[in-house]
Amino acid sequence: MEKVTIATVAERAGVSRQTVSNVINAPEVVRPETRDRVREAIASLGYRVNQAARQMRTGRSKLIAVRIEPARDGINGSVLDRFLHGLTDAAGLAGYRVMLYTAADDAGEIATYDELLTAYDLDGFVLTSTHHGDPRTSWLAERDVPFVTFGRPWGAPETHSWVDVDNAAGTAAATRRLLETGHTRIGFLGWPAGSGVGDARRAGWSSAMAGLPTPEVAADDGVDSGAAAAAQLPDDITAVVCASDSLALGAMRALPGRAVVGFDDTAVAQAVGLTSVSQPLAEAAARCMDLLAELLDGRAPNHPTHLLLPPSLVVRRTA
Repeated sequence: MEKVTIATVAERAGVSRQTVSNVINAPEVVRPETRDRVREAIASLGYRVNQAARQMRTGRSKLIAVRIEPARDGINGSVLDRFLHGLTDAAGLAGYRVMLYTAADDAGEIATYDELLTAYDLDGFVLTSTHHGDPRTSWLAERDVPFVTFGRPWGAPETHSWVDVDNAAGTAAATRRLLETGHTRIGFLGWPAGSGVGDARRAGWSSAMAGLPTPEVAADDGVDSGAAAAAQLPDDITAVVCASDSLALGAMRALPGRAVVGFDDTAVAQAVGLTSVSQPLAEAAARCMDLLAELLDGRAPNHPTHLLLPPSLVVRRTA
């Protein structure tokens, strides 16, 4: 079988070899109709870019890295699994590959950065699970390693480019839905104070409940801990908004007959018919990849880009 080269693609698409190279390495400089024609030729011929040659030419590996979160209760861990799937798809479309790594905590993750940057020609990182005082971003920034985060830098929003979901808008929408259906005694089951995401989800519920009683309890994330905490809510509540689907499943167990809303719209929520707030994870992943590609290509603006995406409420029988 004859080897497919960049010249073969150029001939099929009716363009120059330089145009094919531009589509592969700098697609933004090629007109959309020409870009589409070249990509069709690449797909039909089964052309594969020589990554080693590309790295020698561009000085970049087209390889990015992202962490796999430690397994927790098997419910909310699926949220970042969906994000990783979306990021891998988006990276492939942009000509990048994704390397996965694990770490137990921030210190372990920073140590892994050092190891990966020594062992591989990584172009950059996508960070997840940002939090107050996050040391990972400053470590990368001090070493001029390109990165973006899925999750805002809590307390320092101007320091780097990030994509996040408007968590407060999600719980506010869930609470308004319950109010519209006649509930006025709506409790909140959240995480202990200090979590940026958890505090934002509590704030959305609180703002929607303005002028009404606001009974709330907190628990570490998990079904059993959620059930124990939900049992402490006042007996007269008729509905509960929860910071996660794990907590919501606990609330359903402890408070039968009450309306319950979760957050993240996990597969378990879908299976048991739990109303839940859904994050636009595929869009968030694609936008993270766009921002990182802009940084790597030198096309990013001088100031960091911040994207806050709206969630949606998936209404099922429990609300």
